[in-house]
Amino acid sequence: MKSIIKNPKILALLLFSISLLFFSILGGALGASLGFGFLGGPIPFISIPAEKVTSIGSYKLINSSIMFWFAGIILVLLSWRATRNMSEVPTRLQALFELIYEFFSNTADGVAGGKKHSGRLFLPLVTTIFLVVMMSNWVGIMPGVGSIGRIEDLDEWVHHHSHKYELELSEKYEDEEKVTYLAKLHVLESHANDTFVMFDDGPIGKVVPLGFGEAQRPKLSSILGYDIEQIHKYEDEVKNGNFENVKKLKKKIISSEYDYNGEGEKVGTKTVGLLVPYLRGASTDINTTLAIAIVAMISVQIWGFRRLGIKGYGGKFIINPIKKGPISTFVGILEAFGELTRTISFTFRLFGNMFAGEILLIAMAFLLPLIGIIPFMGLELFVGVIQAFIFSMLTLVFGVMAVASHGDHDDGHAEDH
Repeated sequence: MKSIIKNPKILALLLFSISLLFFSILGGALGASLGFGFLGGPIPFISIPAEKVTSIGSYKLINSSIMFWFAGIILVLLSWRATRNMSEVPTRLQALFELIYEFFSNTADGVAGGKKHSGRLFLPLVTTIFLVVMMSNWVGIMPGVGSIGRIEDLDEWVHHHSHKYELELSEKYEDEEKVTYLAKLHVLESHANDTFVMFDDGPIGKVVPLGFGEAQRPKLSSILGYDIEQIHKYEDEVKNGNFENVKKLKKKIISSEYDYNGEGEKVGTKTVGLLVPYLRGASTDINTTLAIAIVAMISVQIWGFRRLGIKGYGGKFIINPIKKGPISTFVGILEAFGELTRTISFTFRLFGNMFAGEILLIAMAFLLPLIGIIPFMGLELFVGVIQAFIFSMLTLVFGVMAVASHGDHDDGHAEDH
């Protein structure tokens, strides 16, 4: 203890760490209960599907696609930089890429069985999957990902959710206005208990700055001041052609600013909606993990057909019941079903781990900003590498299994004997 006090650098570092911890506690959700919370922000809308950021013509740009392309650009630039001026005395970046290539090359040859089944067949895809998944996982935990976004107001939210009801109701009613109002009422009825953020102060447009926290998180029915019986009454009125009450309710939805919280309590003019992140980790979108899994499993099937032929590889799925018997036919059906389950397991293994990690980081950033997420970010970096390695190794193993015929297994057993 005395040595720490005598060393000014260590003492300064210790005091800085304690001050940062104290500052973080006061600035987060714990400090908000004491009237501080100046670093806090609303918890972003957590959704399994990725959210739309903007539209480029007919193309809907979603937040996970931005990060996926960002990860791809980083990989391309690093690869170009590493291979631009290759030499026998490699630079650090060239040495790193050579190390990764050599590791996967040796692993692929070892798993594939040496000269008889060269691992070079699998190497390009396996290495690519590892690098893409790892980089996607890593850029997904950068500061600002999942925390910086825009406010989706109630009007936009209701309009977004009413589409599916409009499709159903359009088959029953010809009046478009009637269909539109009934769809909105169905949304209010089915989502009456959904909660929305009532923000502290007026935002900068629809962008949420740092420290712009939650005043309250009331239910939709409380915000708009309705109950289910009223909604049923309005539905009957709309069906009879009376739109007066539902138009008044629509004006409340469009305003998105409320002076009362629905329970008669004055809260000042508050903006109500949800925080939709501009950026989201690509691996936390199930569509991304599914796409990579489909590419991996289609490649496995191509390898199998190229090496063993249609009869050799397809024979394990389509078995002649007269020649081989009903049990072998059932085994062939199970083999085909197994290929499908592998795709599903690939998809949900990566998605589940990364999505859970994102929620953990959001929770810690809400409770303890600045320093609360540091140890968990280190953990997510490690998990990102492990998940990428598992994904690529399973692709390699399934590929080796696909190109190995039954005769290869028999030859292997003979050599062992």
